Amino acid sequence: MNVKTVAVVLSSVARGGLIAGMLAVAAFGAGCASTPDATTPAPAAAPMLAPKTAEPAAASITAAPGEVRLTPGPFTDRVQVTGMRLDGTTVHGRLAITSDVSDVLALEVRAAFYDATGKLVGTGTFQHADEEPVTGGPHIPSDAGIDFAITSAPADAAVSAAVLTIPVLVNE
Repeated sequence: MNVKTVAVVLSSVARGGLIAGMLAVAAFGAGCASTPDATTPAPAAAPMLAPKTAEPAAASITAAPGEVRLTPGPFTDRVQVTGMRLDGTTVHGRLAITSDVSDVLALEVRAAFYDATGKLVGTGTFQHADEEPVTGGPHIPSDAGIDFAITSAPADAAVSAAVLTIPVLVNE
């Protein structure tokens, strides 16, 4: 057998192997391709996720005159709210972290104000953001709590009760 014959034989074998490989890939790919049949429903498009916001205040509630209540939420097990009282159209209180001794970096307390019939008459928000110490000294966490006061929107509303929610709480 001469060199030219060997080259022709090797070329034929290589070409045959290449063709066989391509056929195998095509067969394998066709077996894996998902083609919907008439009985299989098409998958639903994934819903777009919107940022999570606090639920709006209920349009009406049943509450005793002068009642201020804290609605259970994702942060209520980490805080203690004391001194809640209703003073005209303003609700007052003090919030302290109970899960650990650390400063509150960001806090939002919302209040929904209701009249004697339980109808929503206004809402208000208290926001707190801890500032970095400007002295450059060591940062010492405080567990003294944060006093808050939230006023309803209309100043002349006949407020009878308030419901508080805590949609934002970030602590160290």
